Amino acid sequence: MSNGGGAKAVVGALVIWGTNILGLIVVDWMFDGVSIGRWGSLLLGAAVLAIGNAIIKPILAVLTLPLIVFTLGLSYFAINVLMLALAEWIAPDFRIDGFWTYVGATIVVWAVNVVVGRAIDLVADAD
Repeated sequence: MSNGGGAKAVVGALVIWGTNILGLIVVDWMFDGVSIGRWGSLLLGAAVLAIGNAIIKPILAVLTLPLIVFTLGLSYFAINVLMLALAEWIAPDFRIDGFWTYVGATIVVWAVNVVVGRAIDLVADAD
């Protein structure tokens, strides 16, 4: 019996984790209000972000669905900011200063995820 599905899930999780690592590196480079100390903080922050987006974010989205609809998705963006704040809170030597830095960092992490996801889709489609 083959375990191809399990291997694909592990590879998928590692790709998401790696994409979040890249996103946090870009955010750390772009914003003076973001400080990620060492590699351990970066790796843990990206893992928390990935796990939060996979588990906590969908639960919050379902619980706040009427608010998401009423605000035309703005509160869903606030959930994304909360996931980044959770990563900052849990990972040591990871600091984001200021509301607008959170907003900008969330947009940049999202953009990195979109670009990497599209690049992976293009490579997968070429096969």
